[in-house]
Amino acid sequence: MASTGSGIGTSKEPRMRLRDLLPNLHLGYWEPGPLNSITDVPGVLVHTQEIFADDGAVNTGVTSILPRKNWFYNACHAGIFSFNGSGEMTGSHWINETGLLHSPIIITNSFSVGAAYQGIYEYTIKSQGVAKGEVDWFLLPVVAETFDGYLNDLTQFVVKPEHIIKGLENVSSDRVREGNVGGGTGMICHYFKGGTGSSSRIVEGFDNKGQPKTYTVGVLVQANYGRPQHLRISGVPVGRILAQEADEAAESNPAIKMARQALEKEKNRKDGSIIVIIATDAPLHPSQLQRLAKRATVGLSKVGGYGHNPSGDVFLAFSTGNEIPVQSISMERKAVDPFKPTPVTIDVIDDSSINGIFEAVADATEEAIYNTLCMAETMVGNKGHTIEALPLQKVKDIMERYT
Repeated sequence: MASTGSGIGTSKEPRMRLRDLLPNLHLGYWEPGPLNSITDVPGVLVHTQEIFADDGAVNTGVTSILPRKNWFYNACHAGIFSFNGSGEMTGSHWINETGLLHSPIIITNSFSVGAAYQGIYEYTIKSQGVAKGEVDWFLLPVVAETFDGYLNDLTQFVVKPEHIIKGLENVSSDRVREGNVGGGTGMICHYFKGGTGSSSRIVEGFDNKGQPKTYTVGVLVQANYGRPQHLRISGVPVGRILAQEADEAAESNPAIKMARQALEKEKNRKDGSIIVIIATDAPLHPSQLQRLAKRATVGLSKVGGYGHNPSGDVFLAFSTGNEIPVQSISMERKAVDPFKPTPVTIDVIDDSSINGIFEAVADATEEAIYNTLCMAETMVGNKGHTIEALPLQKVKDIMERYT
């Protein structure tokens, strides 16, 4: 019987974000927001929940994001980039068609897309007070996934629509929990325990009257990709060094060697994926947001992601800088005539001034992945499969030798 749990792991050393582990490490020129989390973007709300079973076979969860409280009536401009398309993000066709996001965003495991999709509809019916037989609005739910089948028994289909409703009813502006949480509960990154991570950056600029103004860029990742030898931290080949040490240890321990060979066989068969959600309060139009989504690839590559063939690397960027009215045509509400073109007024950042935001996306994506690895704890999962947490003291020792 699956139950909601606390996500307590078995790591021997305390977990901490990368900035706490290496406070002098250079992670780009833009400062993080006060929480260093996607929830630094005003109005963005997030919730993470985990689902476990007493026998250890179930290790999964759900991450719920609301782009703004009034998302149902006021859409955000949005853009999507697929670095590698072996993954699912529902609603993406409509976002590409219109450049509008007017749905919650759910991230979960590969087998739970259907339950999450239904859950968004059920939540919307409940939250909008819709009576039976009176749905006359338009919504295409946005659900993204990565595969957690090594540590989680996917065949149990434990994620239910009620988990989605619970998550969306409890979103908050608190710092996003990281590591073995939310949709990232059972994920693996560079052969270490992966999961959920977040980061943010503050970019100095101007408003539409030429007055100084800061804009926030926030990133949330669900990281489930990569080979161990490819992991880099600020250019240092941490993964290669740790892999060499692990290979040497495995030679003298048959059990460790067998476990590493089993994991390598699984990951060679099907590499994992990464979902990146980017939020900003900078007023950007859909083409600019598609360009932002592409820049997540820069941060991913810095850590060591290659976009391998079976990996689903799908990135979504949205802006809360403008409110675009939706649900304005229905049987009850006719705020606009669909056959009479009617303009709306929006602010837009000058393309010539967008480079700082590009840098912020890349840097925040990079750090969000680091935070995933640093906060995740060792997990023993389905069939006794064990994935170790990134050894933080070893990482610190390696980084001190190189920097």
